[in-house]
Amino acid sequence: MKHTIIGIELKNRQNEASALQDILTRYGCSIKTRIGLHDAAEGVCSAGGIILLDVISKEEELVKELSAKFIVQTMRF
Repeated sequence: MKHTIIGIELKNRQNEASALQDILTRYGCSIKTRIGLHDAAEGVCSAGGIILLDVISKEEELVKELSAKFIVQTMRF
């Protein structure tokens, strides 16, 4: 099975999360795994973060749509 890992950088999670979630919901059946990473400690939560996706189909369409609004990197294997 072919996989694509997509990394999405969010500069301001609070302002960008809704738009990102709308896109990811449309491609939900193509996303096998989704991991969100950001700095967090008691009383502190960073504004930025990274979302990692393991995508099994519709990779090109998803990357094109994400790249219009976010910083995106891909790795295929």
